[in-house]
Amino acid sequence: MEPSADKKLVRVTIFQQAYTLRSSGEPGETEALAEAVDSLMHQISSRAAGADSARIAVLACLHLADKVRQLEKDYDALNARIAALDERVANTLKID
Repeated sequence: MEPSADKKLVRVTIFQQAYTLRSSGEPGETEALAEAVDSLMHQISSRAAGADSARIAVLACLHLADKVRQLEKDYDALNARIAALDERVANTLKID
């Protein structure tokens, strides 16, 4: 079976532009992501009066990239904390 066979077509609208996307996940998840991007772009456009849609899209991408980077840092910090706690538990349970 080829990879695209299990993908579903999902129609969304982002910043007054209609898109038909192929999604391997649930269509509702793709729609929710599109709604979040649409909302973010509208928030940015309300603060950047006169900006064209390409500029607004780039600003939205930068905003989302910043969120991803922060989440990656948080994830790495949590993994380091888990590893330290795991080591403490292992040392506590170690029988001499």
